[in-house]
Amino acid sequence: MQNLKQYLHVSEEVQAALDAGKPVVALESTIISHGMPYPKNVETALHVEEIIREHGAVPATIAIIRGKMTVGCTKEEIEYLGKRGLDVPKASRRDLPVLLARGEDGATTVTTTMIAAHLAGVKVFATGGIGGVHRGAETTMDISADLEELAMTPVLVVCAGCKSILDIGLTLEYLETKGVPVLGYKTKEMPAFYTTHSGFQVDYEMTSPEDVAAAFTAKLACGLKGGMLLTNPIPSQYAMDLDYINENIDRALKECNDLGIKGKAITPFLLDKIQKLTEGKSLEANIQLVYNNVAVGAEVAKALCWKA
Repeated sequence: MQNLKQYLHVSEEVQAALDAGKPVVALESTIISHGMPYPKNVETALHVEEIIREHGAVPATIAIIRGKMTVGCTKEEIEYLGKRGLDVPKASRRDLPVLLARGEDGATTVTTTMIAAHLAGVKVFATGGIGGVHRGAETTMDISADLEELAMTPVLVVCAGCKSILDIGLTLEYLETKGVPVLGYKTKEMPAFYTTHSGFQVDYEMTSPEDVAAAFTAKLACGLKGGMLLTNPIPSQYAMDLDYINENIDRALKECNDLGIKGKAITPFLLDKIQKLTEGKSLEANIQLVYNNVAVGAEVAKALCWKA
């Protein structure tokens, strides 16, 4: 694309891996700047990269750094994002052109991580949970841009389902309408972020990284638009009771509504409030499910390279 290099920087390590046909796993940066406090955010981000390397793939943490989509942040850049924290704006698709033009920083959401990964040639992206249709969206029309991105951008996203604060049923209906395959990794049930149970079924169960890679390869070969969602349940030893987490979500939602919090401020408020209500248990669950997802993402990325 004309002038793309002006706005996209791919690290030498990531580019070398892509050129050599080696597996690469993209990672978002909102979890660093908005997901947890410093220094826990930096420690978690660096450990996530270590897990990917241990599984034989190359990590590519993505962020907007001084007006460039940076695919493969350095340790220093991750530290920079972690220390700045909430001062780094969350960057979704609508924010991207302005932040790039102004030479500013941005923490990439699922949406912008997918965009940058695709531009760089990275096919697999592992995260915690995707956004979706918010509860009450039939009146608020609050639907995450993540769903539209999954409908448009050919990246395979590994996650622990959509965040429990969302309307999971409506999120699945939306993805079905957009033609996005929702796969379960060794499960037939849609996981719900903090818990393995949601009461909703995925489209197909996948039993191995090779199964996932084969499906995604077929999708790409046929020129089918959009990405694919692989939902990977949180390990059972870290999963939270469904009734317990829903009770705390309801309390957090009530406070959010009472305070009049709207738009992209809703999710970080709810996650922070739920962390406090659960006395930190939800944060630990969040960290562990991310570790689990990136390990699966690395295995899928390796299987995709073998398919190629």
